[in-house]
Amino acid sequence: MAQCEMCGAEQSSLTTTKVEGAKLELCDECTEFGTAVKTESSSSGSSKYSTSSSSSGSSGGSSGATSTGSTGSSGGSSNQRRKDMFDDMDEIATDYDDRIREAREGEGLTQEELANNLNEKASLIRKLEGGDVLPSDEVRKKLESTFDITLTEGADVDDTEWSGESTGSMTLGDVVERKD
Repeated sequence: MAQCEMCGAEQSSLTTTKVEGAKLELCDECTEFGTAVKTESSSSGSSKYSTSSSSSGSSGGSSGATSTGSTGSSGGSSNQRRKDMFDDMDEIATDYDDRIREAREGEGLTQEELANNLNEKASLIRKLEGGDVLPSDEVRKKLESTFDITLTEGADVDDTEWSGESTGSMTLGDVVERKD
């Protein structure tokens, strides 16, 4: 049984409805808050942004990274989130400022000396150690190679928050107040 994306009610059939510019699958009671959208039978439920099901087989073996995250996804029927470019990126560690300061002090350097060694300004080092700015990729690489430290953490993507399998999952109705 399908679940209404606004109120969470279990229904055998839902209507695609446009509410405030967003297309939602809604039950009969919630469709009054928007306008029904006619769906084309040829699209097979895929969105206009879908790349995996719109050209079935024509993309062949373009790259392993795109096929990994999009296997089995056909629009809204899949419970697994598609992989995107941000999944492979590392994030700056939350304690990057402490790591830089501890490494600099461990080497016995002042902020000015470190700035000269990196060919950067001392004000940048002060801002980095104060947590006021994030290091650019170039500065991050210089710091990591100079002190043999890591300032990044692997992106920890939790796919469970994207799946709709949980019976206690939140719906739009849990978050938004409806005007009656």
